[in-house]
Amino acid sequence: MKFVLLVVGKTVEKHYITAIADYVERVKHYASFDMEVIPELKNTKSLSMDQQKEKEGEAILKTLQPGDVVVLLDEHGKEFRSIEFANWIERKMHTVNKRLVFIIGGPYGFSPSVYQAAQEKISLSKMTFSHQMIRLIFVEQLYRAMTILNNGPYHHE
Repeated sequence: MKFVLLVVGKTVEKHYITAIADYVERVKHYASFDMEVIPELKNTKSLSMDQQKEKEGEAILKTLQPGDVVVLLDEHGKEFRSIEFANWIERKMHTVNKRLVFIIGGPYGFSPSVYQAAQEKISLSKMTFSHQMIRLIFVEQLYRAMTILNNGPYHHE
């Protein structure tokens, strides 16, 4: 099984780029993992919020492959403590055959078609974070889950 984090738009702030890259490499010690970037839409001033979500949604859906299990990182999703997330990841590692794809949407969230394509939604917090920051939080939590599952020293109770 492969983990994929699908994001809309590049990470632009250098300190996030560095930290995300560090955790991506750490995760790769435990599992196959890729972060894929869907280019930001151009000329969005003439588009409504719904039109932007729809266009981003089309780009997201084109990236998905048959057999993908799609999990949206969404404010209305299920919340986990880190150990619960690790246990959830472990179950997925036994049941997902191809790719477990986590998606961080654009600034306005997901289109209805992306919600329909998803099997699950996870929330990383009730608070709102920038899309740049949530990428870092997610890869850190995925790394933490891997260390929990492998009895590593990273996570303390």
